[in-house]
Amino acid sequence: MTLLDIPQVHAVDRQSFNLPWPEKSYQYELTQNPNSILWVAEALPDQPGLTPRIVGMIVVWFIVDEAHIATLAVHPEFRRRGLSKKLLALGLKVAIQLGAIESTLEVRENNLAAQKLYEKFGFREVGRRLHYYRDNNEDAVLMTVKDLGTAYLSWLETVIADQVKIEVASKGII
Repeated sequence: MTLLDIPQVHAVDRQSFNLPWPEKSYQYELTQNPNSILWVAEALPDQPGLTPRIVGMIVVWFIVDEAHIATLAVHPEFRRRGLSKKLLALGLKVAIQLGAIESTLEVRENNLAAQKLYEKFGFREVGRRLHYYRDNNEDAVLMTVKDLGTAYLSWLETVIADQVKIEVASKGII
């Protein structure tokens, strides 16, 4: 992610969440938070010379030895193509390379699709944050995956390699 990506990242955020981050938050993560890992997924244009379109993003905070998944979203038109899986795998890979040994996140209790994705990565429910979301007082499910070592990193490499096949099949998805 770059500063030039922020307007498109914010657009994806607004289309994905009832409580999107302000653009200033992404600017802060890029320019002032040395513990942020930020990635975007881009759709390549059909015609040469056009700018790629941001269709997904992830922000991971690396705190001591933990990777906290701060946000992850994919534009509605590009969902169910494996982009969230790839973004999560890349974010976790970088965090592990920095020394992360576990990862946490919060997810809406009604967002079962996201919970299933996280479970595929070994995340398990470890608690709840009651009335966490201000828009509807929905609880957040607190999920954690531990033991992010070399075996997990090797598994992530296979996930990322599998995603390359999706990219080739989908053409235009990075």
